Amino acid sequence: MKTLYTRIVVTMLVVIVFSSLLGFAIANIYYQVNLKPFNDEKVTKMAGEIQQFYEANDEVALDSYLTNVGNLGYELFVTDGKTESHYFGGEFRKKDLPAKTVQQVLDGQTYHGIDNFDTGLFITGFFDNDIENTIGVPIKTDGKTMALFLRQDPEQQFGELRIFFAMILVFTSLISIILVLISGRYIVRPIVKLTNATKKIRKGNYDVALEVKRKDEIGQLADSFTKMAGELEKSEAARQEFVANVSHELQSPLTSMQGFATLLSSQTLTAEEQTKYLAIMTEETTRLSTLTKQLLTLASLDQEAELRKQETFDIKAQWQQLLQMTEWSWRDKSLTIETSLEVVTYRGDAELMYQVWSNLLTNAIKFTPESGIIKVRLYENTREVVIEVTDTGIGIAIEALPNIFNRFYKANESRSREAGSSGLGLSICKKIIDLHGGTITATSKIDEGTTFTVKLPKN
Repeated sequence: MKTLYTRIVVTMLVVIVFSSLLGFAIANIYYQVNLKPFNDEKVTKMAGEIQQFYEANDEVALDSYLTNVGNLGYELFVTDGKTESHYFGGEFRKKDLPAKTVQQVLDGQTYHGIDNFDTGLFITGFFDNDIENTIGVPIKTDGKTMALFLRQDPEQQFGELRIFFAMILVFTSLISIILVLISGRYIVRPIVKLTNATKKIRKGNYDVALEVKRKDEIGQLADSFTKMAGELEKSEAARQEFVANVSHELQSPLTSMQGFATLLSSQTLTAEEQTKYLAIMTEETTRLSTLTKQLLTLASLDQEAELRKQETFDIKAQWQQLLQMTEWSWRDKSLTIETSLEVVTYRGDAELMYQVWSNLLTNAIKFTPESGIIKVRLYENTREVVIEVTDTGIGIAIEALPNIFNRFYKANESRSREAGSSGLGLSICKKIIDLHGGTITATSKIDEGTTFTVKLPKN
């Protein structure tokens, strides 16, 4: 398997090669469209100036004059089309010139060989040392017309420049490859750290703070990974605490039931004691059953990312039904129920929302002393539905309020156990409200009472 470093290096090298080829192709197109006609025009102008100067100064020997021109960096060929032919300056690599081309120049026409020369698609045709890749003009000497063919000598005019550009190309390529190797390692190093950190997390070690000071996407990834490791550590701690709490909550009634079962198996108990112990075992069984049902409910809710069941229902009708179902319990404690319920329809999971109201009302009844008051208020505005449940119960300490929605949290362990609380009811309420996109909050004062406020966004 190829490493990420190898892939990055290979990718960068491919990009360099591809971009170089693409740049070379664009340069060739520019040469064919712009530079080639420009070069033809420039050499044509030079040939015309040579022609005009010599014809204006015909006392100068043609051979001597053209020799000097050749020394300036040009390749020249002069012929009468028959027997007399001379070369000056640099030497042509290809010397095959069609007779009709020579005759065309002798007839007084200018030969544009540079512009018409077939160089293919590559700019290297500019350096093709072919006698056809020239400019031809007629020139008169000693009473006769000669054909003069002229082109720049790239060896003299561009020799050092070609070496210079070749050196630039070689050094640029080498430096690019070295920088690719270094930058690839620089890019991959944080990934290697992330890989090692992942291996540590897999082994249960969450202390994987990554010292990556980069501000780019990889730096953001490393920062997110560090935060994720911290969240995983908290999640693992919460999981272990949850398992410990579940074990404790299950062990307590089981131990109690086992002890009373042992006592009941003895033959020394009176009928009154047997009745008493059986009643206690029944209570513990009920508490155990309630606990397992709540655990199953939480497990089911934890697997839900959104509501599966949605229907339109009347919240006021739910509260009226709930108050009737629980009438025996709050009348048994001589509690006063004050309600202010508007007719409010809402779209959501009616069964889950009924469970929320049931948990809130049951808690209020449990923790409100005899002859206390419980107030239930239901109303809506343009944005949300609001439900308030207020009691005059024992209250919750201010320092405990932030934790009351945590699983198995009990603000008062002894009084919660006496009331048969498992510490899961409010957690279930919050989970259900969260699934509906709402909020649940609590305000309280010790020995004065507690108010739970549920706000549900209107669809």
